[in-house]
Amino acid sequence: MPFQVESLSLYPEEPGVYLMKDSGGRVLYVGKAKNLRVRIKQYFATHRDAREMVPYLTAQVETIDTIVALTEKDALILENTLIKKHKPKYNVLLKDDKTFISLMLTKHEWPLLKLVRHKGPQTEEGTYFGPYTNALAARQTFDLLSRLFPLRQCSDSEFMNRVRPCLLYDIKRCLGPCVNLCSKDEYNHHVEAVKKLLKGKDKELLQEMEKEMIKASDALEFEKAQEIHTLISQIKHVTETKQINNPEAKDCDILGLYREADAVMIALLLFREGHLVGSEHFSFHFIASSEEEILTSFILQHYKEKPLLPREILIPRELERTVEEVLSESVGRKIEILSPRKGRKHDLVEMGQRNAKALFIREQDTRSLKEKMLLDLSETLQLTRFPRRVECFDTSNIAGTDPVASVVCFVNGEKDKSRNRLFKIKTAEKADDYTAMREVLRRHFIRQKEANDFCDLLIVDGGKGQLGIALEVFDELKIASVDLIALTKEEARHDKGLTQERVFLPHQKEPILIDPRSPLLFFLQKVRDEAHAQAIAYHRKRRAKKTISSQLDTVKGIGPVKKKRLLTRFGSLKAILQASDVELKEVKGITDKEIQAIRSLT
Repeated sequence: MPFQVESLSLYPEEPGVYLMKDSGGRVLYVGKAKNLRVRIKQYFATHRDAREMVPYLTAQVETIDTIVALTEKDALILENTLIKKHKPKYNVLLKDDKTFISLMLTKHEWPLLKLVRHKGPQTEEGTYFGPYTNALAARQTFDLLSRLFPLRQCSDSEFMNRVRPCLLYDIKRCLGPCVNLCSKDEYNHHVEAVKKLLKGKDKELLQEMEKEMIKASDALEFEKAQEIHTLISQIKHVTETKQINNPEAKDCDILGLYREADAVMIALLLFREGHLVGSEHFSFHFIASSEEEILTSFILQHYKEKPLLPREILIPRELERTVEEVLSESVGRKIEILSPRKGRKHDLVEMGQRNAKALFIREQDTRSLKEKMLLDLSETLQLTRFPRRVECFDTSNIAGTDPVASVVCFVNGEKDKSRNRLFKIKTAEKADDYTAMREVLRRHFIRQKEANDFCDLLIVDGGKGQLGIALEVFDELKIASVDLIALTKEEARHDKGLTQERVFLPHQKEPILIDPRSPLLFFLQKVRDEAHAQAIAYHRKRRAKKTISSQLDTVKGIGPVKKKRLLTRFGSLKAILQASDVELKEVKGITDKEIQAIRSLT
């Protein structure tokens, strides 16, 4: 039964949070208000809320629950908590499981620069730089610094056990501190250079290096001077081509927001030490919130658990002061949220707005192209439905042993990792491809049938045989709402520069050959290759685990408990064998006798 508008007079006129629910009790939307009765009435007033998604939302609402809060700040915190808990369809929601990637210099006599992923505050001791919103950018920065500054790249256990330098020393990518081939001062000089470059103090670093170059030249150390000159040139190239200077943006993030109907794009620009060091964007759909509510929800979700927050966040809309207070309290220091109306900071916000609009248009254009490609795919393969959600199966084994399978999912032409699945074949210790395919298809589609959540198109990797197995499973489970094809390579011919693919359709004798240069074929290959890569990776992981277990099982005195402790502490058999006696003794229960037995594995 639809929500009874007459009951609105019974709602409290106090600050708090409201939860709009459908007939099944599912939370559709969570909002906060200074006056709950007045705010909820606005959704059902004669002159409705101007937001495009509101009519769709209210048409589904059957009940509205309220929670009265003591203050507006309490209501804001409660709203954010409830959004994360219920994941409402019409709220802005960021993924809770997002991890951050940072660069870290370890706290060690000879510091190591490494990439680390973490969720929330850092736990390992060291100096952190980041976090980076783009993992690729972080890895590129790491690779660049590793080439520029010859710091060690080995783990602490490897460092302790080395008796001669590794290959990196020979190619001048490491100073060789493991075997005392450099002084502490020389090593620390490079460590400080890395710190300055990561902090954006490239001008200061370059000035110091130029002084060193002149000093080396005056001392007739021309080879050393040339090395410094080359390094200076490389750093200048990086800093000049990848950074934008703005003296007003010492340490701040800029949020730009662009909206059309129920679709929203947020652009995030990161400035550190006056340089633009990174950017990221977030797109949302079916959003019923106002722009102020979107920004509030985004800021609290994105920043509240994030380490190393900027001092300022510049936004296009002014928000309540409680948002700034809640965020500052959560990190234990003052964070300013500003909406500048003029000056250089306003120009930065305008820059964010333009980026958000450009990203929105690009995403819409990309989506349109992908929709056209999927429509062409539907026509070419004679599908009965639009292939919005595509799934692909593949199997992997060696001589029938340790058989596994994978299924990958693409939605609207993009990978949807949340729907990917890995399968361990249960029917037999040694299963051929047909047996494995039959088992995983049955297991997968029995689950989809129970949930009434089918894909639109299923791709099986193989030819007529695999297609026949899939058809038998569909017939057994009485599934008629999923299109099915099999994809396999055409037999190689020496007179062809490109190898085509054959697409087999149900109840059709001859396969379809798609032009090797067609985007349709590229898409099908991308989906198939993703499934293939997932299956092989899972198979290798199982075999590696089995190999480790079997070798450790041969060590006298090492049972399941001690084996688990060793693998938990060191991560791999190789690391266990490379660990020192002192490190092995740190593992609970490991004795000298057992350490000697472990050494016998080498």
